[in-house]
Amino acid sequence: MIAVLAVHLVVAAACGALGARLGRNTFVLAALAPLTGAAWLATVTAQGVDGDPATQVLEWVPTLGLDLTFRVDAFSLLLGWLVTGIGVLILLYGRGYFGDRSDDGRIAATLVLFAGSMLGLVTTDNLLALYVFWELTTVTSYLLVGTEDRSGAARAAALRAVLVTGAGGLAMLGGFVLAGVDTGTFEISRILADPPTGTTLGVVAALVLVGAATKSAQFPFSFWLPGAMAAPTPISAYLHSATMVKAGVYLLARFSPTFAVLDWWQPVVVGIGLVTMIAGGWRALRQHDLKLLLAHGTVSQLGFLVVLLGAGQPELAFAGTTMLLAHALFKAALFLSVGAVDHATHTRDLRRLSGVGRRMPVVATVAVISGLSMAGIPPMLGFIGKEAALEGLLHEGGWYWVAIVGVVAGSILTVAYTARFLWGGFADKGLDECDDPVDLAALHAPSPSLVAPEVVLATITLAAGIVPALVDWLVGPAAESLVPGGGEEHLALWHGLGIALALSAVAIGGGLILFAQRRPFESLQRRSGDRSLAEEAYEGILVGMNRVADRVTGTLQNGSLPVYLGVILLTAVLLPLPALLGAVELPDLVGFDSPLQLVVAGIVVAAVAGIIGARRRFVAVLLLGAVGFCVSVLFVLQGAPDLALTQLLVETLSLVLFVIVLRNLPDRFDPPGRPVWLTGRIVRAGIAVSVGAFVLVFALTAAASRSTVPVAGEYLDRALPEGGGANVVNVILVDFRGFDTMGEVTVLAVAALGVASLVLAGAGAASGRPGRRRHADDADDGSRRAPTGPAGVAVDGDPGPPPRSLILDTCTKAIIPTAVVFGLYLLFVGHNAPGGGFSGGLVIGTALVLKWLADGRPRDLIRFPVVGPVLLGLGVGAVALTGMGAWLWDLPFLTHGKIELDLPVFHHVKLTSTLAFDIGVDLVVIGLVLTVLTTIGRERTPTDDGGDDGGDDDVVDDDPSVPVPVAAEAGP
Repeated sequence: MIAVLAVHLVVAAACGALGARLGRNTFVLAALAPLTGAAWLATVTAQGVDGDPATQVLEWVPTLGLDLTFRVDAFSLLLGWLVTGIGVLILLYGRGYFGDRSDDGRIAATLVLFAGSMLGLVTTDNLLALYVFWELTTVTSYLLVGTEDRSGAARAAALRAVLVTGAGGLAMLGGFVLAGVDTGTFEISRILADPPTGTTLGVVAALVLVGAATKSAQFPFSFWLPGAMAAPTPISAYLHSATMVKAGVYLLARFSPTFAVLDWWQPVVVGIGLVTMIAGGWRALRQHDLKLLLAHGTVSQLGFLVVLLGAGQPELAFAGTTMLLAHALFKAALFLSVGAVDHATHTRDLRRLSGVGRRMPVVATVAVISGLSMAGIPPMLGFIGKEAALEGLLHEGGWYWVAIVGVVAGSILTVAYTARFLWGGFADKGLDECDDPVDLAALHAPSPSLVAPEVVLATITLAAGIVPALVDWLVGPAAESLVPGGGEEHLALWHGLGIALALSAVAIGGGLILFAQRRPFESLQRRSGDRSLAEEAYEGILVGMNRVADRVTGTLQNGSLPVYLGVILLTAVLLPLPALLGAVELPDLVGFDSPLQLVVAGIVVAAVAGIIGARRRFVAVLLLGAVGFCVSVLFVLQGAPDLALTQLLVETLSLVLFVIVLRNLPDRFDPPGRPVWLTGRIVRAGIAVSVGAFVLVFALTAAASRSTVPVAGEYLDRALPEGGGANVVNVILVDFRGFDTMGEVTVLAVAALGVASLVLAGAGAASGRPGRRRHADDADDGSRRAPTGPAGVAVDGDPGPPPRSLILDTCTKAIIPTAVVFGLYLLFVGHNAPGGGFSGGLVIGTALVLKWLADGRPRDLIRFPVVGPVLLGLGVGAVALTGMGAWLWDLPFLTHGKIELDLPVFHHVKLTSTLAFDIGVDLVVIGLVLTVLTTIGRERTPTDDGGDDGGDDDVVDDDPSVPVPVAAEAGP
């Protein structure tokens, strides 16, 4: 199964890459993916039908239950065949429907990704993996519904679908997590075998029901599905009739036997299904767009499926699996027939269609066969499914008579809107029914690719109705895999005279009468309005949320960095504060191990006080660096040389980068003479003190609340024998907690690229591209700093490098080679001595910054700006490949390995995979520094025409509250 999903990824990538070259034939290439899935399902079908599900497990993070587990039983087979079989037909149909479009590759690739996501959803046996596939179908559906992205209606429909189904998915995830935590496993089969009990089961059931109802468009969430018909017809046929909307039904079918023990489950689920069935059928009767008519009919049929598969009863599950198969076949065929009509006539309005059946007899025949199946008329498969449903409801007895009445009422509506569809799309009408008919003379016959797929579907519908044994072998085991103990249920076209047959006759007769009296009912429906209360409530909530978001965004994201930081820090303090106040537990004794620690702490406090009162940026940066250096001294005093070395290097590098940035900023924080209480310092100081106090109390409480033995001792004991290193800190970073480190270096790489993008985007905005700020030349206050040449002489249009320092230049030439060698030394000895990839990268990065300061934006650093991002990519790649290398020996991700060799000159040499991991970390740090430096260089380097590219030397902010840099005060 994993290989099948990988094929879907590969085919999707190929479609995206070759779409422009292949044109409409891209859909033929795309069909290979579901065809591969169908071929694989064929190999496990016999096993699944016999009650021996095929399973496959790929461990990822076993301790968290994050395993790719697949289990294909008979019900998964049924859904899998629908996803793959109909997927192949839809993609082949798309070749004729879409033609040669510029976005053929994108559409085909997205359809393939959707097919793979849906196939993974119905075959996985892990709740968390199911949620991942669930959300992948949501995202791909959003992209497909919004295919015509120039249409506002399509964009709105896509947004509505993703918001409703996404919100339900989050609720469902809460139920999954609760179930997994309570049972100790996330495997669906094990949870169903030993489910939660009591209140937990009720909460899980409610959350899962919300997710299923939103996905399968159940009341009150039905309104999103008809709007999603803005998608092209093949997409609607695949997503919103045959597959995606079945995801919620699939979920209910899986869990309903377990949830059925709850007193409220069956009445609520059956009630929701009945309301959805009747409301969808009622709204379908008033539609003039054939596609919208089918869409509301889909809502109605989904309600019917929820009644049958959500009850958790054996006979109803058998009827439900039959109807699920029948619905996928007839509804997909009906959508495809509408697509063929629309493609030929360029309209779906039944008020303009007359005589189409005569000109398109094959399409009309397909529509009639599929429509009869939808209406439940013999000898179609839909009739067999509806008969089985009525028999099952009659067998349940009790309060299920309400369900029988509801199903019959819904079936009457189904017959009526089916008749409306067939009459409206294919019948000959008079002028009173069709006042502006399409020109049949200009109607062109549909291509074979538009007809063949729907003919296949209609043929299966008819053949399975006449000879039910063609599908009985799969439907029966599928129902048995959901609710065991259903007995020997079999499909049959004729069950003899009985109440079920009489009810079917009532539904057919009532539906035809209702269709004959369609005009009075249309008038009644027009008076009831077009929009449901649920749709109005959704739009009201959306408008309200947007207004609140605008207000909050305008207040909290006003462009002020202090405000941003203040909000983040206050949130981090206030949210956990109540829990902390209720659990404050300080140690018995808080003191210092040596008087030197007290001295260092006093220096830190004095430096912090100086930062709060500093008015010049350079002074504040120096004091901030002093705090960092003192912290590194505290690490030394505590016997942590690795942390001290890292802290020292980070502070040194940060301090130098601060100095580089400060050259572009005003010297002072605030204009001279402004009172302190007007500058916001008091507020910022209060926030800082609050955060410090919170962190202090939290740290002390956490230390005092320890109830188990610290893991530090275990790390110390295992570092050398298992990790192969004497430096326990480095062993933890690259071995024991290597996954965390991989995440951290990835964050570093993303942050570096983000900083570069922000700086260059700001430079672009200032250089005359859209959003340009006011140019300093527009001001006459003399505030613009004149660019200076190498000797401090202004050069028009080119600020040039600052004057070079002979002492700094000479020292740099001696220090840089030593720093590079020292950095490499730290890299290679880090596993057994203080150092490592991070420390080595910091040393080399500091050397690069030193070269920058000495040369004044050296051209050899900024001439190749791609080097930094390339090193970032190489570093992250090296870390990931080191982890994946363990798979070659069938070991878990990031399992380390080592090789010991006896070499000439070097004698005994030990090479470990952790060294490659450390090299990756080293490359990321160096790439981070290079990316920042080259970004600064490009942002301030003159353009080829002698103008400036938009550095801060050229512009000032429109905000008059921002101090204007003055030449006498510019920089330290």
